[in-house]
Amino acid sequence: MKMRRSILLFLLVAALAALGMSGCSSAPAREVVSTGEAPAAIGPYSQAVRFGNLLFLSGQIPLDPRTNLVITGPIKVQTQQVLVNLRAVLAANGMTPDDVVSTTVYLKDLNDFVAMNAVYAGFFKEKPPARATVQVSRLPRDVLVEISAIAAK
Repeated sequence: MKMRRSILLFLLVAALAALGMSGCSSAPAREVVSTGEAPAAIGPYSQAVRFGNLLFLSGQIPLDPRTNLVITGPIKVQTQQVLVNLRAVLAANGMTPDDVVSTTVYLKDLNDFVAMNAVYAGFFKEKPPARATVQVSRLPRDVLVEISAIAAK
């Protein structure tokens, strides 16, 4: 009986040790990602948050990161600036547009979809991410477009 108890105790300790060495680790850390190459957040949010191998990018609007002024002009011009800003935040995390798995596009006017899509298609050339596009009544600073994204490495 004593021998059996010793063997069971040994097996239990061995199993617990094996679990500890086999990768049972704590949850991934949540880390804020930020760069001066993209506009600073204009509210209580981060440009992006990394969690494990995922990067959650806040919506970007067509702001010039050097002046923090809105890039005015037609939807194509604004979309181009938004995508430049997204690329900068991705780069701050060692990622590229190829790492983007999902985007959400917010348009002030869904009639701008075709023009926005032409610029967007040039940014995500191969294997484009999943996407939702919605019309909204108003965007920050009265811009025409905002795009948020999720990337994975």
